[in-house]
Amino acid sequence: MPVVSRSPGEAAVLRERAARVLAGGVSSDARRLPNGTLFVDRAEGAHLYDVDGKRYIDYVLGQGPALLGHAAGPVADAVAAQVRRGVSYSAQHRDEVELAETLVRVVPGAEKVRFNSVGSEAVHGALRLARGHTGRSKVVKFEGHYHGWLDPVLYSVHPPVDAAGPARQPRPVPGTGGQQLSSAGDLLLAPWNDLDALTELMERHGDDVAAVIMEPVLCNTGVIMPAEGYLEAVHDLCRRTGALLVFDEVITGFRLSLGGAQEYLGVTPDLAVFGKAIAGGMQLSAFAGRADVMDRISSGQVAHAGTFNSHPVAVAAARATLEVLERDRDVIYPRVFHLGALLAEGLREAAREAGVPLLVTGPGPMIQTYVTDAGDVRDYRDFARTDLAAAARLHGLLMDRGVNIVPRGLWFLSTAHTEEDVTETVAAAADALRAL
Repeated sequence: MPVVSRSPGEAAVLRERAARVLAGGVSSDARRLPNGTLFVDRAEGAHLYDVDGKRYIDYVLGQGPALLGHAAGPVADAVAAQVRRGVSYSAQHRDEVELAETLVRVVPGAEKVRFNSVGSEAVHGALRLARGHTGRSKVVKFEGHYHGWLDPVLYSVHPPVDAAGPARQPRPVPGTGGQQLSSAGDLLLAPWNDLDALTELMERHGDDVAAVIMEPVLCNTGVIMPAEGYLEAVHDLCRRTGALLVFDEVITGFRLSLGGAQEYLGVTPDLAVFGKAIAGGMQLSAFAGRADVMDRISSGQVAHAGTFNSHPVAVAAARATLEVLERDRDVIYPRVFHLGALLAEGLREAAREAGVPLLVTGPGPMIQTYVTDAGDVRDYRDFARTDLAAAARLHGLLMDRGVNIVPRGLWFLSTAHTEEDVTETVAAAADALRAL
């Protein structure tokens, strides 16, 4: 379909209008791009088209959820059909039961499920449930991990290193002004991929720890895989201390495999949180886990509510998405892994030719580019030592050349991407790297 160019400079006009009526000119801080706000007119497959008619090969994919690509036919059809049947019921419906049955069938640790709208809500529900189940108050999180924008967990995501304390005993750094700082009293912070440091922390506080929450693959600070044996050891440590292990699979769920990171990495948590790819881009999240834990909600001991939980339109999108993923899993996942590996190797070669020290990591469905001479990135402190300013410039240079990535260097792949998209992307990246 040809791109129809609108009046020149429409994006610039919209930026000015937005600045007058939207705080900061955007509706989410994540959309404050270093080189100017992107105003999208439409999205299709692996491509975005902005309001000035420019096409982008899209590796943001709505921050990851569009695993089937934008406006995927089965998802769009399911959403349209459900809208005609009703948008919001505030009552139970058949589709949510069938969706929950699917999750229990495909996710290793899911014995029972509860739905929310966004990941932050589901994280909050899972941690409340962990406290209610264990009778304990404290939660361990890891430096560099992001679990939503709510006060109790918005600590030390990307803190200034000079304010973050010793690397092996980091201290919680609030993520925003106006944060309820008393919530830090129930938070314990650990470095990622350092089992000795976590063990020491749990030995000091284990009797008070309700949950250890983590991104099983750290995607909000690079794409950092767990060290060999690390997840298994953390799982065993939680068993010994009586804490619940919670995987935040908002990004990894359904993207790394149909059963999420827990299937891909072979470690089953007590509870897991899902979002993003569960509904192909519609606003749906869930937390799921052991039946004996989830039954604290069943008994009424732990409250969980929400007007838009199991929203019919979002659930319809999720059912359509998971139907495709389950039916075609043996084709979809190998292909996305292949495309990611092809892209990663192309970027490495382009960087070598340009003389830019570019580290490319990640399993394939998501990859990460760092501007650094380092051979590996294992935790937040390693990430903070990379050239973040150069990474921001690279993001802008790629945008100028029609390639859209997450500003911190994260790339998501979809089933809609093609080898031709990858070839075009690598050519654009080679030009951008030469300019860098």
